[in-house]
Amino acid sequence: MMKFLFDVFPVILFFITYKWGEKNAEASQQLANQNLSHLTAGNGVGIEQAPILLATALAIVASILQIAYLVISKKKVDPMLWLSFFIITVFGSATIYFQNDAFIKWKPTIIYWAYGAAFLLGEFVFKKNLPKLAMGSQITMPDDIWRKLSIVWALYFLTMGILNIYVAFSYSQTTWVSFKLYSIGALPVFLILQSFYLAKYIEEPK
Repeated sequence: MMKFLFDVFPVILFFITYKWGEKNAEASQQLANQNLSHLTAGNGVGIEQAPILLATALAIVASILQIAYLVISKKKVDPMLWLSFFIITVFGSATIYFQNDAFIKWKPTIIYWAYGAAFLLGEFVFKKNLPKLAMGSQITMPDDIWRKLSIVWALYFLTMGILNIYVAFSYSQTTWVSFKLYSIGALPVFLILQSFYLAKYIEEPK
C-alpha cells in the first residue's frame, strides 16, 4: 500500500495543486508568473492556464524527488517509474513552455499504452510472461491461463489509455483532472477482481 501511494504521489499532488489554483485563480496566476513565466514561450501565464501549469510543474518536481530519494537510498528504481519520470518531464515541460494542456493530457495514455505494450511484447516477442515472472512462485497455473492473464492486463491498460483520451478531449479540463485522480482506483479494483479468479491457484503455505 505504501509503495502504491509513493508511486501515485505526483498524481495526488497534481490534483491538489490544480484544485487550489482553480479556487484561487488570481493567486495562482501570480504564482505561475513569478515562477514559470521565464519557462514559457509567451510573455506571461494566463489566468486560465495557471492552475494546470502549476500542477504540472509540481508533478515534475515530485517525480524528480521520487527518483532522487530512491537513488540516494540505494533502492531499486522500477523501469516503469523511470518511464513515468521521463514522460512527465518531457510532456510536462512542453505543457509549460507552450501553455498547452494537450501535452499533459496525453501523458497518462502514453504510460498506460507503454504498460500494455510491455505485456504484449513480453508474451509474443520475448516469450516472457510478465504475470508469471511476478507471481509464479506463489501461483501454479497452466501456461494458457498465464497467457490469458497477460493479455487481460494488456487490454486493461489499452482500455484505460483510450478512456483517458476520451475524457481529456471530450470534457472540461477540471473534469479530466478529477478523472485522472479517481482513475487510480481502477487498478486496485482490477487487482481485487483478478484475485478472485486466481484464488484457486494460490498455493497454501506449508
